[in-house]
Amino acid sequence: MNIALTHLQRLEAESIHIFREVAAAFAKPVMLYSVGKDSSVLMHLAMKAFHPAKPPFPFLHVDTTWKFREMIAFRDQMAQKLGFDLLVHVNADGVRDNINPFDHGSNTHTHVMKTVALRQALDKYGFDAAFGGARRDEEKSRAKERIFSFRNAQHVWDPKNQRPEMWKIFNTRIATGESIRVFPLSNWTELDIWQYILQEDIPIVPLYFAKERPVVERDGMLILKDDDRMELRPGETVENRLVRFRTLGCYPLTGAIESDADTLEAIVGEMLTARTSERQGRLIDRDEAGSMEKKKREGYF
Repeated sequence: MNIALTHLQRLEAESIHIFREVAAAFAKPVMLYSVGKDSSVLMHLAMKAFHPAKPPFPFLHVDTTWKFREMIAFRDQMAQKLGFDLLVHVNADGVRDNINPFDHGSNTHTHVMKTVALRQALDKYGFDAAFGGARRDEEKSRAKERIFSFRNAQHVWDPKNQRPEMWKIFNTRIATGESIRVFPLSNWTELDIWQYILQEDIPIVPLYFAKERPVVERDGMLILKDDDRMELRPGETVENRLVRFRTLGCYPLTGAIESDADTLEAIVGEMLTARTSERQGRLIDRDEAGSMEKKKREGYF
């Protein structure tokens, strides 16, 4: 008997298959948990893939110390609610040197507090496979990356040396020190993510919903003044505006959008007419010197 699957059911089945493939083939996998909407979907899929058991791997959060306060509160709340093994890693050298997005810029901050921190954590725990929530529709370098993305012992990604993935057959072989980044959401779109969150009633960070928030217009973006570490430039003022976020990262590098979408249904409605990428809200993607492909070659997510 043939059962016709919906579009979301096919995507879900593919992602669950990928989770189980990694659990069977690798000795020490981990899931990178950035706390955003994609991570929330990824976590939900991981829980489904191994139900009624818990996922057979820990969840790793690379804390730059500049995440939105609501993200950190949500992270801790979900870890307690679901009971998964949460690892939090901070680059202590970066903290010692006071690396921050204001004094050092987005490129240096991202490299030290995200990329280097991630490499440190993967080496520290000896993980040989790391799940991430990247999607091919987000950005052009991610569009050409494989679902199973090979990294050498230095965590370097070489886009010219990728493995074929015909017929959903994945090459999981690696030598000692090498690793694989795995992207179960590769074939999902932003709209798919939101429709799935709505369908499955997946909890997400409240920052995704429209609300009056204190923001500053800076470099063509609306930046939420999330704490007192953000100093105003001459001529800048803090205004309360009805905004929400399409993407989340370090708060000084993430722009809000003006919106009145305060429900999942309203967000899905917005996505049906959206004509720009969510990554336009990330200041790190506007820095040509720190392009996404360059970051990924250095070991970024």
